[in-house]
Amino acid sequence: MANQAKYPVRSLCRALKVSPSGFYAWRDRPPSQRCLADGVMTERIRAIHAESDDSYGMPRVRAELIDQGVTISRKRVARLMRKARIRGISRRRGFVVTTERDPRQRPAPDLVQRRFIANGPNPLWVADMTYIPTWAGFLYLAMVLDVGSRRVVGWAIGERMTADLVLSALDMAIEQRKPHEVIHHSDQGSQYTSIAFGERCRKMGVRPSMGTVGDAYDNAMAESFFASLECEEARPAQLQDQQTEIRVGVE
Repeated sequence: MANQAKYPVRSLCRALKVSPSGFYAWRDRPPSQRCLADGVMTERIRAIHAESDDSYGMPRVRAELIDQGVTISRKRVARLMRKARIRGISRRRGFVVTTERDPRQRPAPDLVQRRFIANGPNPLWVADMTYIPTWAGFLYLAMVLDVGSRRVVGWAIGERMTADLVLSALDMAIEQRKPHEVIHHSDQGSQYTSIAFGERCRKMGVRPSMGTVGDAYDNAMAESFFASLECEEARPAQLQDQQTEIRVGVE
């Protein structure tokens, strides 16, 4: 079509080995039902992507469509997003902050054994910490997630990865849920093996549990939550200063 001004249609058809009548039939043919359906679906995908602050990739866009009652395959969502140049945000790589184990402190036993299952709220919580990049520097976020409801029930933000940070998150969770002998599962970071944290757990009837050192699968649910948070919410362009609100779905 773009070369019609320079070359006759018949010459172009001869070069492409198609008939002129076939070309005109293709040009004048109305869009197919599939083409129209793809156009409507692309706009739905575009709206979901925009509502996620341009963060959702194919899996989450498809999950949202299914939640809306749409039956659609992974391949079709990927094809439509690729054609419309709609892309999600990749999880950041490079700078990593990890907690360190204090060899002087004895870790709690692993009461979970990677079985992140709960029949209701409060039998099992998972906890972890991550960093939040801001224009003013890094902040650290500690959170407590209820496995039964999949909700953040306690959190705290500070400038240092200290035992006080995880204690503040635990205190919020206890205040909100008032649990009875809940299991609190974390890694073996020095903040969780500290004397202060252990004493608070004993005082409040919380049963500490810890996975092995250096194995993300032992605290996979907390790791998954932070991966989603970092990808979808905690992007530097949105965090203007250290007072930025972190939206984590806290009860």
